[in-house]
Amino acid sequence: MSASLTTPPQLRPYQKEAVERVVGHFRRSHDPAVVVLPTGSGKSLVIAELARIARGRVLVLAHVRELVAQNHAKYEAYGLSADIFSAGLGRRDSHRQVVFGSVQSVINALDAFNDGQFTLLVIDECHRVAPMVEDSTDGKRRQQPGSYQRVIDHLRASRPDIKVLGLTATPYRLGQGFIYHRHYHGMVRGPETSFFCDCVFEQPLRVMVKQGYLAEPRRVDAAIARYDFSQLSPRVGGQYAESDLNRVVSGNRATPVIIEDVMANAHDRQGVMIFAATVAHAEEIMGYLPDTEAALVTGTTPGRERERLIESFKARELKYLVNVAVLTTGFDAPHVDLIAILRPTESVGLYQQIVGRGLRLSPGKRDCLVLDYAGNPWELYGPEIDAPRPDSDSEPVQVECPECGFANIFWGKRDGELVIEHFGRRCQGLVEDEQGRPVQCDFRFRYKVCEQCGAQNDIAARRCHHCQEQLIDADDKLRDALKLRDARVLRVSGMMLEESANGRGLARLKVTYVDEDGATLSEWYAMETPAQRTAFYHAWLKLHLRAPGSDWQPSTIDEVIASRERLRHPDFVVGRKVGRYWQVRERLFDYEGRYRRADSADGA
Repeated sequence: MSASLTTPPQLRPYQKEAVERVVGHFRRSHDPAVVVLPTGSGKSLVIAELARIARGRVLVLAHVRELVAQNHAKYEAYGLSADIFSAGLGRRDSHRQVVFGSVQSVINALDAFNDGQFTLLVIDECHRVAPMVEDSTDGKRRQQPGSYQRVIDHLRASRPDIKVLGLTATPYRLGQGFIYHRHYHGMVRGPETSFFCDCVFEQPLRVMVKQGYLAEPRRVDAAIARYDFSQLSPRVGGQYAESDLNRVVSGNRATPVIIEDVMANAHDRQGVMIFAATVAHAEEIMGYLPDTEAALVTGTTPGRERERLIESFKARELKYLVNVAVLTTGFDAPHVDLIAILRPTESVGLYQQIVGRGLRLSPGKRDCLVLDYAGNPWELYGPEIDAPRPDSDSEPVQVECPECGFANIFWGKRDGELVIEHFGRRCQGLVEDEQGRPVQCDFRFRYKVCEQCGAQNDIAARRCHHCQEQLIDADDKLRDALKLRDARVLRVSGMMLEESANGRGLARLKVTYVDEDGATLSEWYAMETPAQRTAFYHAWLKLHLRAPGSDWQPSTIDEVIASRERLRHPDFVVGRKVGRYWQVRERLFDYEGRYRRADSADGA
C-alpha cells in the first residue's frame, strides 16, 4: 500500500460505493469491470482511492496528457506519491508503486513495465478500448488490434491474474453499443463478446443533479436560427467529413445570427464554450466575437499556446472559448455555465461529453445553459438503448419479457399507452443457470429457427448457438425457390385480412399477401375453439406481431382484423403448388440480403 502523509480522500457516498463494488467484484472474479460516473462526478478520486488501497502495483492509463496530469494531481493532493509516464508531460518515470501514464507513451516503452508486480490496470475513458471480436475459425473471442490491447497483453504475459478496471461517463461505442456485457442491476447490455464483462457501479446523471453534485443542464433547442445537417451521413468510423460539414456551415447566413444569440444569452453567464464544426467554421465564429474576450483552440494549436489560452479562460480573463473537437475530454473549467453546440454530434456519448463540460459546480453558478443550433437528437436523461434509433418516429418503450418478467427498454412505437411495435430481439434480463451463475435470459422476441435442432437463434446468426450447425441462409431459400417451376416467391408489399368461409360455411380468417406486382398468395385460419386459437397464435400470430412478446391473443376474427395496425407482413413469402392450389410454405421476416425488399403498401 502506498504511504500517505495525510488522511485518505473524503469520498462522497456514491464514490465510496463505487470503490466497494470494485473491490467486491475483484475479490470473486478476474473479469474486466466498468464503473460509469458522469462527467464532473470525480472519477479521479475513485481512481486515487483504488490505487491507495491496492496491494500490488497500479498502472492508470489515459489517452490524453490532460487526463494523466489531472488524475495524478488528484492522487498526490492527498499526500500520496506516484510516477508519471507521459512524453507529452516530459516525464517517463515508472518505479513507484502507482504510475499514471498516457497509453501511447507506455506502448512505446513496454519494457519499463516488465516486473510482473502490476495487479491492477485502470483505464480512464475506457470506451476507447477496442471491442472483442469472434474469430470464425475457432469461435473464440479476441480483441481487435489497438493501443490498450497491447498494454493489456503485455501486463498479462507476466501477471495473468491482473485486474482490469475501466471508468467512463459514456459506456458505449459508436455503431457498437454498450462496451460491457452485464449490468449489476440484473440486465444484459452489450454482447457476450464484450471485453468488459461487468458494469459493477453506475451513478446516473439525473441522480447526480438531483442530489446537488452537478449543475442542472438546461437545454434549449435554438429557434432563432440553426444549421441543417440532416442530409449529411457519417463516414466509416462514424465521423463526418470536414468537406461535408463545410458545405453546410461555410458562409451560412445563420452563423452571425447564432453568435449574436449566444452573446445575448451569455450576458449574465460566467464562461462560454462554443463547439464548432470545422476549423474554418471556428475561425468565422471568432470574427463575430469580441477580440479581447475570445480564444480559439484546435488540434493544431501549439501545446504551450493551448495551455496559455486555457489558463486565461479558467482565470476568466476570457469569456468565450471556441474549439474544434479537442476539449470534449480532459478539460476542467467548473465556471463554464453556457455550452453552445454548432456542430452535429455523431453519438449520444459525444453529446454527453460536450454537455458535461458545463456540469461541474462553481460558486455563483445556478445551472448550465445548453444552446443547440445543430438539431442534435440526443436525450441527455433518456433511457440508454443498445441500438441505433430505427427511424425518427421511434421512442423508448418498455417491453416485459414473458419468460423472466424483466422490463426491457427497446426502441418502439406507441398508440397512446399501447406498445404497437418494438425492435427488440432478445430479452436483456439476467437469470441464474443451474450453477447459480448469471446468464442472459434466452427468450427471443425475434428469431430464426434451426432446422436441425429447432433452437431459436438471433435473426443475424449464421450458426446455431445450440447444435453449432450452419443455419440456412435466407438468400439460399429464395434462390432455391426461384429455380422451381411449382414455387412462387412474393416480394411482399402488403397484407390483407378478411373474414371468409370454408366449404361448410364455417368462418375463417383469410390472410392474403400481396406482391408489389399484384400477385397474391393466401392462407386461412380457424379461431373457433381454444385449440384452434392456440394453433393460430403459434403458427401465425406471434410471427406477425410488430411488438413480439406481448400478451395479446385475440379470440375472434373480427378482433384480429380490427387490430391490424399491431401486425406486420413478411418481407418475402414462398408458396408451393399442391394439386390445383397454392400453399404458403415459408415466410421470411427481418430480411437482410442480396434481394431487394418491396416498398410497403400498407401499415401492417
